[in-house]
Parts: sequence; C-alpha cells; structure tokens
Amino acid sequence: MELLDRIDAASAVPKYIQVVNAIIADIESGILKRGERVPSINETSEMYYLSRDTIEKAYKLLRKKGVISSVKGKGCYISNTFSADKMRVLLLFNKLSAYKKTVYYSILKTLGEDAVVDLQIHHFDGKICENLIQESIGKYNYYVIMPHFTTHVEAATQVIKSIPQDKLVLLDKNIENYTGKCAAVYQDFERDIRNALHSGKDLLSKYKKFVLVYPKDIVYPFEIVKGFRHFCRETSMEHAVVNSICQEPISKGTAYIVLEESDLADLIKETRAKALTLGKDIGLISYNDTPLKNILDNGITVISTDHEQMGETAAYMMKHKLNEKVHNPFTLIRRNSL
Repeated sequence: MELLDRIDAASAVPKYIQVVNAIIADIESGILKRGERVPSINETSEMYYLSRDTIEKAYKLLRKKGVISSVKGKGCYISNTFSADKMRVLLLFNKLSAYKKTVYYSILKTLGEDAVVDLQIHHFDGKICENLIQESIGKYNYYVIMPHFTTHVEAATQVIKSIPQDKLVLLDKNIENYTGKCAAVYQDFERDIRNALHSGKDLLSKYKKFVLVYPKDIVYPFEIVKGFRHFCRETSMEHAVVNSICQEPISKGTAYIVLEESDLADLIKETRAKALTLGKDIGLISYNDTPLKNILDNGITVISTDHEQMGETAAYMMKHKLNEKVHNPFTLIRRNSL
C-alpha cells in the first residue's frame, strides 16, 4: 500500500507520526529491508504530496528511534541495528507500586526475550498520557495502558481511541464508552469487592461494625466504595467509610478494610497499643496482596486481584494476537487477621 494511502488527514495523530508508523510497518512486513536506502526528504515530500516539514520531522524521529541512519553524501538508510523481529511493547501505568511491579515483571517473563518492553508512568494525568502516546505512535506493536485518570480524562480517552484496536491492550480497568474491539484484562471493582466480601461473610458475622478506610488524597476507583456499601446493605451490617484511621477510634468488635499500606501499619500499631488481638477483637482486611502480608502478624487477610495472572494474560494475548476482554480473578484470601 502506498504511503499516501495510509495518511489520514482527519486523524488526531500528527501526519509526521503517521509517516513514522507507516515506514516501521513496511520494515516489519519486509517491504523495506535493513541497509536499504530510503528516499530523501525532498523525494518523499514530492512523491506523496506531503510538506517538507512533515517529512523532515518524521525522519528526525526515525533517526532518534534508531530506525534510519544518515550516511554523509549518500542519504538515509534503514539501520542495520534496527530489529523489526522483536515485539515492541509500551506499558503506560498510572503509578508504580508493589502490585504494578508484579504485573510488569509477569509481562516481561511471559513475553520472554522476543520482546522489548518500555515502561512509562502517566501519574493519573490524561495530558501526560496523551503526550506519551503521541510521541510513541509507530514505535510499538502494542500499547498496554492502565486508564486510571483524574485530570484531562477526555484528552487521554481521545488519544487512546486513535490507537489501532489490534495494537491496544487495556489493563486493570475498562474505558467507559469505549466500544473498540481491543484486548483487555480488567477488574470489575464494584462487583469484585462485593463478591469477595460475601465469600467471607462467615468470618465478618462476628463483628458489629465494618469500616472502609478510603484515602482522600490517593486515587482509588470509587466503585470500591459502592461495592463495600452494597455488601453492607445486603447483610444489614452497620458500616462507615472514613478517609483515615485517625478519623474514628479503633474499637473492639469492628472490622476494617484498608487500601493503603500506611493505614495498614497505623491500624496494626493502634491495635497493639490497645492490647487488642487481630482476628478476635479487631477484624482486618487489606486490599491487594503482597508476600509480606502473608507473614505479617501471623497473616493479614486480603482481598486482591491476581496481579501475576493479569500480566500473564495480557502477554499471552499479545503473543497470540488475541483481542478478547478478560475479567481478572479477584478473591478473598483468608488469614488470621479476620
């Protein structure tokens, strides 16, 4: 297919990035070979009726990515060191945490040596995500994105929609109103916590009150609160949602769910200070499992998705070019704190 046929003037993706994308696609398909000369900036501009500025920007980016190299007096050539054989994956995470690292290393392990994986963090900012995607269009075979945003949500949504569906993998969360047939490995935050708590109803029944510690200044899906309240209404359990452990005195006969590690530490310290026993006087559930929680205080009960499986599933779909939407397992893991 001619280059001009692949340039969409109405696309939100700049033309020069579309040129980069098309040239890399030609290398991957074998149309362009390593060491082969590519037309000059002027030749490409004239051949495809694109501005010289557009082609110049595209070639500059291709050189930066190591796709082409310039030979003085001879022109530009496909770099001999550029590998179109390896799968190239961009991971765009909202933050770094122990859980996100588990997903990351699981993807690396499952993809193996045949893939190059780059990790970037958008910090919940849709504008940062938009810029990262626009700068990387054409460089990667897959864009794996955790679409948790608190600012510039529309900017992020629009640029994600511009990614070809067969190159997009949504991770951890779906995008509302996105109807594309991309791959996805997601949590259903409201249903997941509700079902997990029902599976531990026998343990929770010995407590008079249930408290969710939902941090005010740290971003977690609000669906977690909805699922918690739904469970409490269904079981007629007295409950409350607070922003920190300090908001409500720790009292005997109360069970707690904590999302943040700092709140977990504070609650354990308060429990020890008041000579209360976890799993007997106080119930404690932590959100998201880590190896430390398996041994801390003889075992902290957790509700958690399987982060390792999330990474494995995403990598499997990329390796086998699948575009399925898969709900990742979420369970209550019973330990001594409940």
